Amino acid sequence: MIAERKRVPEATRTAAGAWKEWGPYLSERAWGTVREDYSEAGTAWEYFPHDHARSRAYRWSEDGLAGICDLRQRLCLALALWNGRDPILKERIFGLSGAEGNHGEDAKEYWWYLDSTPAHSWMRWRYHYPQAAFPYERLVAENARRGRADPEFELLDTGVFDEDRYWAVTVDYAKAAPRDVCMTVRVENNGPDAAVIHVLPTLWFRNTWSWGLDDPRPRLCAAEGGIVAEHDVLGTWALAAGPGPDDDRPELLFCENETNFARLFGVPETTAYPKDGIGDHVLHGAPTVNPGGEGTKAAAWYRLAIPAGRATELRLRLRDDPDPAGADLGRGFTRVMAQRRKEADEYYAALTPPGTPAEEAMVLRQAAAGLLWSKQFYHYDVDRWLNGDPAGPPPPAARRTGRNARWRHLDNADVLSMPDKWEYPWYAAWDLAFHCVALAHLDPELAKHQLSLLCREWYMHPGGQLPAYEWAFGDVNPPVHAWAALRVFEIDGNRDYEFLERIFHKLLLNFTWWVNREDAEGNNVFQGGFLGLDNIGPFDRSAQLPVAGHLEQADGTAWMAMYCLNLLEIAHLLAGHDPTYEDVATKFFEHFAYIATALNDQGLWDEADGFYYDVLHCSGGTRLPLRARSMVGLIPVFAVCAFGEDMPKRLPDFARRVAWFIAHKPEFAAPVAHLAEGVPGCKRLLSVPSPERLRRILEKVLDQTEFLSPYGLRSLSACHRDHPLEIDAGGSTARLDYEPAESATGLFGGNSNWRGPVWFPLNYLAIEALRRYHQCLGDDFTVEMPAGSGTRMTLAQVAGDLRRRLTRLFLDDPAGRRPAFGTAGRFQADPRWHDLLTFSEYFHGDTGAGLGASHQTGWTALVLNLILETRRANSPGHR
Repeated sequence: MIAERKRVPEATRTAAGAWKEWGPYLSERAWGTVREDYSEAGTAWEYFPHDHARSRAYRWSEDGLAGICDLRQRLCLALALWNGRDPILKERIFGLSGAEGNHGEDAKEYWWYLDSTPAHSWMRWRYHYPQAAFPYERLVAENARRGRADPEFELLDTGVFDEDRYWAVTVDYAKAAPRDVCMTVRVENNGPDAAVIHVLPTLWFRNTWSWGLDDPRPRLCAAEGGIVAEHDVLGTWALAAGPGPDDDRPELLFCENETNFARLFGVPETTAYPKDGIGDHVLHGAPTVNPGGEGTKAAAWYRLAIPAGRATELRLRLRDDPDPAGADLGRGFTRVMAQRRKEADEYYAALTPPGTPAEEAMVLRQAAAGLLWSKQFYHYDVDRWLNGDPAGPPPPAARRTGRNARWRHLDNADVLSMPDKWEYPWYAAWDLAFHCVALAHLDPELAKHQLSLLCREWYMHPGGQLPAYEWAFGDVNPPVHAWAALRVFEIDGNRDYEFLERIFHKLLLNFTWWVNREDAEGNNVFQGGFLGLDNIGPFDRSAQLPVAGHLEQADGTAWMAMYCLNLLEIAHLLAGHDPTYEDVATKFFEHFAYIATALNDQGLWDEADGFYYDVLHCSGGTRLPLRARSMVGLIPVFAVCAFGEDMPKRLPDFARRVAWFIAHKPEFAAPVAHLAEGVPGCKRLLSVPSPERLRRILEKVLDQTEFLSPYGLRSLSACHRDHPLEIDAGGSTARLDYEPAESATGLFGGNSNWRGPVWFPLNYLAIEALRRYHQCLGDDFTVEMPAGSGTRMTLAQVAGDLRRRLTRLFLDDPAGRRPAFGTAGRFQADPRWHDLLTFSEYFHGDTGAGLGASHQTGWTALVLNLILETRRANSPGHR
């Protein structure tokens, strides 16, 4: 059996000594987060800016370059660098805050997650560091000068990489054992001249002792061969730091992970060796490191002179042994690195279907790496945050009724999958569901744990709502957890009924919250709010409307129809083991019938246009359809499932109830009466749009002048490029037009845009829905693909075509250019950059260029599912 596949089931989530006890659980950014914000007005970016990060102890989290830590983030190991010119040590990724970027917050560096196994027995990370002074001020000033109509000013645009004057820094981790981590740092001088770089692998404890909570202070101290770490829970560990290229030992530097109060606030220091003491010593020779060789933060300082075009490798080893000098950094170390890399190759070779082209296999592996590296220890006790710490000043009074005040029960201290560890270093409910569907191929136990965790009582609100994200836990995200649980269950082999039953009971609470909270008039038409689609409407759907009334949402209602079907499917599966679930299945069947009928009959379907729209229900009774041709109107297609021919035999009571319902409530029967004769394995289709309406919707969706782009489905039809939607809203005009790239509005910070770009999550759901329709409608049901082309395809073939379009974003076109790289010439033409992939938040609706958060290998990691599904669909014998 493949070694890594043995480790994944063994690697329990919390056990000390398990393979996952150490991993990449360190954030890329802890500054500018809600958890660290103790301001009166909730201005997180301004309260804790990047300039404070090097000098101010974090309360809830830690960040670093290529960082790893234990499951509870007690002890952290990461990299610091200095090129001899920068004004600060390079200890963390730099980027612009939401107010500084002309399109919202934005990281301004180049780093990649290149490899990882699920148990983190092998990991690889890379970073490109300019040899010239890092242009911090220029990046801020130039982006401030630019407006929303201008492109973002990127690090490559500054010219600091000209003549290849940069360091390529590659960090590899390989575990000899669960508590024995080998680390190499390879530094390559890509410039034309010899140059000097300072490399400082850094070990430190997260500060848990300064807040008056009676946590004992841990200790780092110098020893022969490295650094010893002593912690009351972790025990004693040691970081062995091998010699440099000239056999010279690094200098060990120690300070405290404590705030530099004098620098930041002009008040007396609590220590002469604060958090930024190592940096001040390296850059300026300041006496800010402890000559006694102890502290809570320490670094091994290497000064490396590297000729042009050459590289140097450093070796370090972290293990639960008090003797750093006894660590093998020689042949045994070499064997461990080679063996773990070989095992990683074997693992991904087994995961990748035979016949997969090498380039697709590379995309799959880097997508998996980004997903696995994006796990983070997330710590946030809202009650403690609202009340303040015993040793700190009391929080502003406004905090008690401000952000997240209704979520005092929430107490998170777990490793979670992040959307993007720099731009979104906090979990998001609906993002996480998609992450888990991709994670299920790599680590199904982790995927199940993540879905279950969000439904636990210290996450879920007592009223049944799932927490959205730390900026506003009370925001409403689409209810996709039941869908994700089903997909994870299937990918894991359709066998873990205990998981399915546990999460089903939790989701019943959430479903009840939705029904009681979001159906304003009790007519099965739902509101929900912005539902994760940010600026997709002509006005902010999460804010108070500009006119008196409420918004009836096609997507909110469709998500609930889909939720009903997902819970219905789970109940069906559980009923095979416990007949009592047949009653619950009947409940969700009827719920679906009512909601689907409301979607079709209460004004959300526009018969003239053949599409679903939101409707503005004004206080005087006027109903105004918002004719925005967007993903909002496609989401009703996602609510679909099929009953097999054996259903009446397996679930006789349910089958009788369905028959009775159709016979006695014919006004609700249309969504559940789509019979499919002659299609093997399918007896009945449950769907919101009928096959006839589906065909009309697809006429727009598969039209290249509307939704269909070369790289998937746009979030807003390109027809709005020439025909923008304008709504008279309370005396002002709200406008919606096609924006294929960055957002032209400031809604939701302006960093996300659903007005035209291609997004992976809804594309993935569309592909899945088309496959399900095909199961019932069969090969006789065909549509033009693309619309107007004369070429007809089955819905399964359309789904396959969409999979290929999305995958194509990361593959070379005939000219050798990857669409996701856009106009970034170095990425397109330089072989040292061309195979280093990032997985963006969304993609230009016309060109496919990656946009938004650069490392959103959360839901964009779904590309690995697309590659696996495409190749398996093309394998011999596949039906």
